[in-house]
This record gives sequence, C-alpha cells and structure tokens, in this order.
Amino acid sequence: MSRLRNAWDEFTTELDYVVFGAGVLVTALTVLGFVFRQEKTADLMDSTNEFLWSNFGWAYLLIMFALIVFVGFLIFSPWGNITLGGDDEEPAFRFPAYFAMLYSAGIAAGIVFWGPAEAIFHYDTVSPFLDAGSQTPEAAVGAIQYTFFHWGISAWTAYVVLGIPIAYYGYRYDAPLRISTILAPWVGLDNLDRPVAKLVDILAVFATIGGVAATLGFVGNQFLTGLEWTTGTSVGDLTTVLIITGLTVAFTVSVTLGVQKGIRRISYFNLVLFLVLLVSTLVLGPTQYILSVGTQALGGYINEFITMSFYTGAGAAGGGSVADWIGEWTVFYWAWWFSWAPFVGLFIARISRGRTVRQVAVTGVVASTGVTIPWFATMGGSAIFAQQRGRADILAVVGELGEGAAGYPLFETLPLGGALAAMFLVLVTTFFVTSADSSTLALGMLTTGGAREPSTINRVVWGLLIGALASLLMVTGGVDALQAAAIITGGPFAIITLVAAVSVALAFGDRDSMFLREEDDVSVPGSDDVIDKDVADD
Repeated sequence: MSRLRNAWDEFTTELDYVVFGAGVLVTALTVLGFVFRQEKTADLMDSTNEFLWSNFGWAYLLIMFALIVFVGFLIFSPWGNITLGGDDEEPAFRFPAYFAMLYSAGIAAGIVFWGPAEAIFHYDTVSPFLDAGSQTPEAAVGAIQYTFFHWGISAWTAYVVLGIPIAYYGYRYDAPLRISTILAPWVGLDNLDRPVAKLVDILAVFATIGGVAATLGFVGNQFLTGLEWTTGTSVGDLTTVLIITGLTVAFTVSVTLGVQKGIRRISYFNLVLFLVLLVSTLVLGPTQYILSVGTQALGGYINEFITMSFYTGAGAAGGGSVADWIGEWTVFYWAWWFSWAPFVGLFIARISRGRTVRQVAVTGVVASTGVTIPWFATMGGSAIFAQQRGRADILAVVGELGEGAAGYPLFETLPLGGALAAMFLVLVTTFFVTSADSSTLALGMLTTGGAREPSTINRVVWGLLIGALASLLMVTGGVDALQAAAIITGGPFAIITLVAAVSVALAFGDRDSMFLREEDDVSVPGSDDVIDKDVADD
C-alpha cells in the first residue's frame, strides 16, 4: 500500500498541471464527442481535414522541403561537428542500439501496414504527377517511386530538426527536455515556463495524441483484417475495441521496463525480424522483378525529387481530383510526419547525448531512408507482381477488407507464406510497442516540465487515453477518421518545426550569445540521471 501511495505522490508531484490538464481535456473532449455526437464530430473532422489540404497543402510541401534543405546543410557544414553534450563526451548508446531505437520509434508499424499496400494503390490509381495509365508497367515503376517519396528522406527530416536543438540545449545547458526548449533563443533558458512555452508543449501533446492514435488504429485495422481473412467472419465493434485494448496493454506494460530494458531490447528484436522478413521475401519472391523495378523507381525518385516535392496539381487536367489525390496521399503523409515530430524528436533528443549533429542527422535521415527503401521496393514490388501475373487479386481483397489486408494474399503466393505472414504480424506488433512506448515517454516528459524519467503512472495514463481514442476512431470513422486526425494535429507542428530550425541556426551561429546562461555551459553536464551507458547490458 505504501508503495502505491509513493507512486501516486511521485505522479502528482512531478506534473505540470497546465500542460497535463490541457492534454487530458482535449483527449477527453474528443472521446466524448465521438461517444455522444459521433456524426457531428466525424463531420467536423472531415471538413477541417478537407479545408487544410485544399487551402494549405502547398504550405505542408514548402515547409517539408525547407527542412530537408536545412538538414542537408547541417550534415555538410561545420555545424555538423558540434557535440550534443560535452565536447569530449562519449555517446550514451552504442550505434547498433542507437539506430535500432531511433528507427523503431520513428517508422513504427506504419511501414508494415503500408509496405504491401501503398504501391498497389498507386499502381491502380496512378498519381497525376506520373504520365502512366492504370495497371501498366509504367504505373508499376511510378507506384514504387511514390512510396519511396512518401517514406524516404522527407519522412525523417522533421524528427531530426526538432531533436537536435532539444538535445543541444538539454545536454549543453541543462535545459528541460521538452519541445518548448526550442524557444530558448527568444525567451532565454530561464524563462521556459512562460505562457508561449506552455502553449508549444500543449500543441506537442495534442499532435502526439493524434499521430499515435492514428497509428494504433492502423495496427488494429491490420489485426482485424487478418482475423477476417483467416476466419472468413466479420469483426464487430466489440472485437475492435478488444484488439485495440490488447495492443494498449502490451505497450503500457513495456513502459515499466524503461529505455534500457524495454525500448532498447525490443528495438533490437524489431530490426532483426525486419531484416529477416525483408530478405526472405526478396529471396522467395520475384527477386529479378523487385530489383529491376526498384532500381528504376529509385532513379526516378532521385531524379524527380524536387519536382515531386513541389507538385500540387495546380493547372492539371482533372482539377479537383488531382488536388484530392495530393491531399489524401502526400499532404496526409507530411502532416502525419509532423504530428509524430514532437514525440519522435523528443525521443531522439533523449537518446542522442554525446552524438554529433552530423551523426544524428545522417543516422536519422540518410541511414533510416537507406533501410526503408529496400523494404518498400520488396513488398510493393511483390504485391504488384502478384497482381500483374494473376497470382493474387490483391486489389479486390483491399477493396473488400481495406488497406490492412494487402499483405495476406501477397504472402500466400510465396513459399513459406504462413511463416512470413506470422512474422509480418509479430513485426507490426513489436514496432508499434516501441513507438507507443517512446510516445508515452515523450508525453510524460512534456507533462512533467521535462522530467527525463516520468513516473510509470503518468505513462500508463497516457497509454490508456490514446488507446481509448484509437478505439473510438476505429469504430466510428475507420481509416478516414484516422487520416483526418493526423492531418489536423500535424498542422500546427509544421510551423513549430520551422521555429526549431531557426532555433538551431541562432544557437549554432552565435554559440556565445548572452541569451543562454553562460554559467551553465559546462563541459560535461551531470549524466548519471539522464541516460545510462548500455555497455553493461550488451
């Protein structure tokens, strides 16, 4: 009993009641809206979503490209040599653990969900950017090219832009690890409790809830379609809620293990299983076709990257349908990455102590993209090949059961298909657990004023709230509502990532500026209570 009382006292003592209360209130109002005003709430989300992509789709595209240019500058400029910590400080995690955790948190189960699904969509409903007919060989190459575009360097850039200034101020000047720390050049490190800083952290909580709830809903959708595929029976609302609850419990339990024993170990497992499934599908599937179409698609991605990044469909034949395609795909993805940026950026800051700016940028953008591209080439190429050759009508299955069903008929066409499908489901679960774990850690940090080890109760509360919201979105609105949630919550953070980029430029451009507390610029800030070396656990 005393242990429970101590845990409760720790929880109530550490809270930033303004940020925590606002985050809980927004989540609760959304949940109540879906319970008591389901149709009106869904209509409001849809209309808000359509307004954003119709009127501000161009802004999402411009901001994302600006961030990409900025990260490129960080990699190649002298600023890349700056250490996030003391000048001679060693990295807190060895590179394998660092990369595994960063990749697992940043890409999550979305890569498993969309791996077999997205390319087959683009193969059938071709991007208006491409000069290709539906289900033609040209459409196949273009479909893979667009999956590279949506999941390549653009997907990772916003995370790095947010993570670097937070880690720099946190480990150089002992600033709190929270999103509002990026405001240090304007308000000073001693004034990060001002109302504008609280507002930034509240927006970060809001964006994280929407982004993670969307991902949890996608994972639940994949489980549900798997059950329908294997049993042939429809899944009701109660089963949907139970599936989401089970996933919520899984990652809520893992938060009690912390970074070292929880996230790090599961991330290792994720990466190994991911590579095993990737190589197995490449070898057992249409290897020659995958390599051929993937290589050509990669060339198109590199050659047309700038044009694709600025393509809005303005003046194109088709008018509204072109804008709708861009809104439903590219703008949705950019908004989704922005909605994930607060918690992934904060998590990157949490694990990047002792790394240089260049190491963080190259690992977070270049290396992560280098692992992602083969996955989409293999999974998307295999799905298109199966559809082309009549080995499986994946489009019909997706039309009947939804996007999450694409992987099941695909693996049935391959040797050892049952084993591959099982690995597929395990991977989507464990990827999600690490992302959800890191997101609840970030929410805990945001709602406790930047505590680097928020209480277990805090993270459990956020896990349960996110699970409840995802359940309601799945039951009432499905994938459309999830996409709307991601676009709506990602909008404000498109602007905040630009603020973070300016914050980096101001800090690195004048590192002796008086806006910082000079007496706090020690060579090695206290680290024992921040991140322990993982050497002993290796």
